[in-house]
Amino acid sequence: MLKSVVVALIAVASAQALAQESPWLVRARAIQMEPDNKSSPVGGVGAADTIKVSNKTIPELDISYFFTPNFAAELILTYPQKHNVTLAGTRIGSFKHLPPTLSAQYHFAPGATFNPYVGVGVNYTRISSVKLLDGAADLENDSVGLALQAGVDFRLDEHWSLNADIKRVNIRSDVIVGGANISHLKVDPMLFGLGVGYRF
Repeated sequence: MLKSVVVALIAVASAQALAQESPWLVRARAIQMEPDNKSSPVGGVGAADTIKVSNKTIPELDISYFFTPNFAAELILTYPQKHNVTLAGTRIGSFKHLPPTLSAQYHFAPGATFNPYVGVGVNYTRISSVKLLDGAADLENDSVGLALQAGVDFRLDEHWSLNADIKRVNIRSDVIVGGANISHLKVDPMLFGLGVGYRF
């Protein structure tokens, strides 16, 4: 009987602590961005003539708001990132992209030491500073696509946690030369992230 009462009191105390936890969580991550690079061949010639975008390690800041212990919204931010572009192994220029992403998440074990989660959302990418083929080629300025996510938070204490996260984001643009579309660029990167979080 006493044991049952103690267990019940611990459960109530844990629920109250969780309920009083701040809804705000901020994370800083280092992200390895690896584009899928399944672009259509230039002029439809062959796989060797596919435009490719370079891998890159980037910093990322995300802000999450928990509507309930399980459900949260996450906004992912960074600054414009520069990527080199190659055609048939030869560098043909570069461009910058700014890819904020907003996702809805479900957290499976709020309050636990290991708290895995999944998310789905939308990515808006702004493409700028396009310098391809000495200015002869251009890219569409905007891309809107699906974002999928899975990750886990490892709770260190009341405020701090470690985080591992993987995302797949659809980023696509047409390559334009002289007003003609010469290739459909599918960046579609996988994003592998490691970072630290702080719950207010």
